[in-house]
Amino acid sequence: MKRSTEFTKVCLVSLTSMLIFFSSGCSSGGTQSQLEGYPIAAEVSTTLQRAVVPASIPSGTPTIFPYEISKYKQAGYGAWTYGPGIESVKKLDIMPTAYSGASVTHAASLLNFFTFTDIHITDKESPAQAIFMGYKGGSSSAYSPVMLYTTHVLDAAVQTINALHKQNPFHFGISLGDTCNSTQYNEVRWYIDVLDGKKINPDSGVKDDPVPGPMNDYQDGYKAAGLDKTIPWYQALGNHDHFWTGFLPTDNYVRQTLVSENIINLGNAFIDPLGLDSRGFYMGSIDGRTPYGDIIGAGAVGDLTNPPKVLAADPNRRSLSRGEWINEFFTTTSSPVGHGFNQADMAKGFACYAFEPKSEIPIKVIVLDDTQRDDDPNDPVALGFGQGSYGYGHGELDSVRYDWLVSELDKGQAEGKLMIIAAHEPIGVETAPSMMAWNPTAEAKLFSKLHTYPNLVLWIAGHRHVNAVTAFKSPDATRPELGFWQVETSSLRDFPQQFRTFQIVRNSDNTISILATDVDPAVKDGSPAAISRSYAVAAQQIFDMPIDLLGSYNAELVKQLTPEMQAKIQNCGTPIPK
Repeated sequence: MKRSTEFTKVCLVSLTSMLIFFSSGCSSGGTQSQLEGYPIAAEVSTTLQRAVVPASIPSGTPTIFPYEISKYKQAGYGAWTYGPGIESVKKLDIMPTAYSGASVTHAASLLNFFTFTDIHITDKESPAQAIFMGYKGGSSSAYSPVMLYTTHVLDAAVQTINALHKQNPFHFGISLGDTCNSTQYNEVRWYIDVLDGKKINPDSGVKDDPVPGPMNDYQDGYKAAGLDKTIPWYQALGNHDHFWTGFLPTDNYVRQTLVSENIINLGNAFIDPLGLDSRGFYMGSIDGRTPYGDIIGAGAVGDLTNPPKVLAADPNRRSLSRGEWINEFFTTTSSPVGHGFNQADMAKGFACYAFEPKSEIPIKVIVLDDTQRDDDPNDPVALGFGQGSYGYGHGELDSVRYDWLVSELDKGQAEGKLMIIAAHEPIGVETAPSMMAWNPTAEAKLFSKLHTYPNLVLWIAGHRHVNAVTAFKSPDATRPELGFWQVETSSLRDFPQQFRTFQIVRNSDNTISILATDVDPAVKDGSPAAISRSYAVAAQQIFDMPIDLLGSYNAELVKQLTPEMQAKIQNCGTPIPK
């Protein structure tokens, strides 16, 4: 880190582990009767054509704190340019050893879809955040200036998706969770309303206008473009969607604080076993009246004369339970109503379902809630996550969800369907004591089961805010079809602020290829989304985050099929011209 407070030096866990938990939005509408939208750049492309490249920090650049946004440009932080495209790497890791695929061509397109994840729509003026733990250093997920523009970045991504849809139509899209930053009603409504193309007032409490006039600051209302109505979109549940800052179950103290004016008082709830019962520091908020979102009410209790407050209370900041959060997806003007969730499961907060995107293509998508249960104890050792792995960012399947997953996999295999699992948490990429690790016994059991399904093609996930591809090879070298791929999509909040497209194609030898491609939203110069990109680059530089973990990753992932599935798909799909 460039700088940190004494508190963060002593108390904060590593940035990499914290990344997922504190990040990044309420009701739609605005005071203007005819709101306009923010257009994107005219040129729309994927990272195969060009990619965002952060500029080098000039020699002698002064050290500044993350919250000193007005100094970013002068100090040399946040500059970026477009660089050359990123090649798609052909990967054969789960194929038979002798397979080269040298003469194989793409024969037909089976499915085309997109994913975005970890948007962390943020009510920046909320009184119950974790800003104190990042605004002077420590964790960018606790505080980053991108918090000012989360709805705008999503709107730019949606417009970019719409433009790509005109070039090569998407069959569906799916959000892999952490749509909200911290369980709040206004955050999930902003999210759904952006996708529905409604008026967005990205402000809470009293109406603020830090730069007088319309469409010239982060608090101004605007008209979202909305996702093309011909594209159905689906939703997965993330840990931030039902845990406070993604880390701990919301208790009565947090619930009451959220709808009050009082800024929350906590100790280091993220490593202290007392969790939300710890006290000692006011966590701060953002002053929405100021052009750069000044921090207010952050500091040690003993250093502040009076308990700090936000500018105004707002009942729309209320915290939602799992079931209440799911219910919001039935208030929508886009399709399908509910966005995959089943009203019958809403009361018990069951967030798993399956769907088949194209009736004529034998592919099934299994949407899995693999976040922790709200009633889990905050005891990492008892839960098998490892000493020090506090919090609720671990992957987990209780017996109900595990049995449901097995049932769906069994049905898909019996029906001759290729299968994709879509979940918030990835598997097989973190180990204890990481706060993103699975219980190793449970994870081993899950892997053992997954490797019995030759039709399992892909696990897609978010959560870690990185672009990554992992090969899970078959445990039996004589049955390579038992291997599958995992693809993680990075966050729309943090650099590089990307989403992914996936195209599944049938090859000339009846293998399949998964073409996974990253996309930078096409931001227009001077727009809120362009400002956010600059801030995301600056945060990466100031917090000294390793760029190799965050960059783009395009790949062609080849998968072997059984003879039965080869025969079933040999005439499927839209032919690809040679």
